[in-house]
Amino acid sequence: MMTLRDEPTLPFQNLELVHGWGLSTDAVGYVFRPSTVEGIREVFELAQRTGRTIAFRGAGRSYGDAALNAENVVLDLTRFCRILEWDPHTGVIKMESGVTIRQLWEYALPDGWWPPIVPGTMFPTLGGCASMNIHGKNNFAVGPIGDHILEFELLLPTGQHLTCSRQENRDLFYAAIGGFGMLGCFTSITLKLKNVYSGYLNVKAINVPNLDAMIRELEQRMDAADYLVGWIDGLAGGKGIGRGVIHEANYLKPGQDPNPAQTLRIENQQLPDTIFGLLPKSTLWRFMRPFVNNVGVRFINMAKFYASRLLDRGKIFQQSHAAFAFLLDYVPNWKRSYGRGGLIQYQSFIPEATAAEAFKAQLRLAQKAGYPPYLAVFKRHRRDNFLMTHSVDGYSLALDFKITKRNRAAIWKLASQLDEVVLKAGGRFYFAKDSTLHAASAEQYLGREAVEQFMALKRRCDPNGLLETNLYRRLFPESEATAKPEAQTQAGTAQP
Repeated sequence: MMTLRDEPTLPFQNLELVHGWGLSTDAVGYVFRPSTVEGIREVFELAQRTGRTIAFRGAGRSYGDAALNAENVVLDLTRFCRILEWDPHTGVIKMESGVTIRQLWEYALPDGWWPPIVPGTMFPTLGGCASMNIHGKNNFAVGPIGDHILEFELLLPTGQHLTCSRQENRDLFYAAIGGFGMLGCFTSITLKLKNVYSGYLNVKAINVPNLDAMIRELEQRMDAADYLVGWIDGLAGGKGIGRGVIHEANYLKPGQDPNPAQTLRIENQQLPDTIFGLLPKSTLWRFMRPFVNNVGVRFINMAKFYASRLLDRGKIFQQSHAAFAFLLDYVPNWKRSYGRGGLIQYQSFIPEATAAEAFKAQLRLAQKAGYPPYLAVFKRHRRDNFLMTHSVDGYSLALDFKITKRNRAAIWKLASQLDEVVLKAGGRFYFAKDSTLHAASAEQYLGREAVEQFMALKRRCDPNGLLETNLYRRLFPESEATAKPEAQTQAGTAQP
C-alpha cells in the first residue's frame, strides 16, 4: 500500500480551496488530515521533499488567513482528537491537539469540571486555542488559556518531540503558546480544568448609556464577577456612543444547586436547534440576511438596547454554562447572513488609561466612513507572560465588518486608520481575528526585542522555514530569509 513516504510529488487530489472562518479570505492548498504523530511526521517529510511549506489548521475558526497557506501544504488536525488521560479527582486532562472545546466540556462536565477558558464558540480545537492563546469572558480574572496549560508535547520540523512546561523547555512553553503555529505541532496538551458545582450560572444584564458608563460598571464589578462581557451598539453616536448591555455571570457555590447531578448532564447544556420549537435554526441565517445592512442593524440594535433597558434592570436569571458561553453557536452558519463576501473581525486591545477615548475614536471613524460594525463586543483583560501576547491590562473591542467586492478596499483602508488609533494608544492586536494588519504595525506593537526573540526560537526549531502561513508571510516578511530556497520558488502567496 502506497504511503506519503512513497509520494514523489504532492497529490493533486489533496488540493482544496480553504477559507478563513469569516469567508473573506481563502487560498488553495494541499490538505492532509493525519490521525497519528507518525502521520504528521510523514506530512513533514513530504513537504520537505517537495519544497513546500506547512500551515497547521484545527477547526478553521480563525477569521482571517492564520490557517491558510496558498499553493502549499495545510495540515488539518481535526482527526487527531483523542482524550489521552483524565483524572476526575484533580481535573487534569491530557488531549491530542485536535480535540475541540465541545469534546472537552462534554467529556468533563458530568464529573463536575468545566474548561477554565472558552471562546464564544465551542468548535475550536485545543491546538488552535493554544496556538492563539485564546481568552474568554473571564480574562480579567483568570487570564488566557495558556495560564491553565500545565504542559504540552511539541513536534518540531527538525524531528525532535519535546515536552514543554514552566520547568522544562520554558522558553518554548511561553513562545509556542500564542506562537500561531510557527514553532511546531502540538501533539498533546495537558490542561487543568475548573471545578463547578452546578450546570448553571447566575446571570444578570446591565444596560449602560455609553462607553464611559460601560467601563465604570466593568471596573466596579470585576473584583466579584466570574465573567463579564459587553455588547455595544456600533451604530449609536453622539452622547450615546458605546451604549450597550453588560452580562455578568457567576458560578453557583457548593450547595446552591439542589440537583447538580441533573444540571451537569450534557442534555441540559445543549443549545436548542429550533426557534419556538418550529423554525430550524440552521435556516435562520437566510432570514437574517435582508437585515445585515446599516438600516436593518440600526433597527435591531435599537430594539435590543431599549428592550434591555425596559426588561433587564439587573434581575438575576440562570443559564447553562453552554448557553452563556457559546453565543456564536446559537445560529448555525450565521456568518452566511453577511453575504458572499463574508466578514472580517477587527479586534484590538488597549490599556485602561487610553481605552475609552481610543475606542470612541474607532467607532466614530467607522461610522464616518459609512461602514459601522454590525457586531461589537467589549471585554476586560489582564496582562500575561507569553512572548507574542495580545493582552493588556485594559480592554478589547471586537468589531465585525461586512465585506463586499465594492467595499473591500475601503474596509482595508479603514482598518489601517483604526490601527493608527490603536498604536498611538499603546494597544495590541490578535492574530486569530486579524486579516488586515501590516508588518510594520505588528513589529511596533510586539516590540523589536520580542520579535527577534521569537525569530531566534523559530530558527532553532524550524531552521529550514518549513512552517509558514499567509498571515506569517504578511506580518513577518523576513521569514522568507529563513525559508528553503526551493520553497521560496514554489510556495505562492497569491489568492486564487
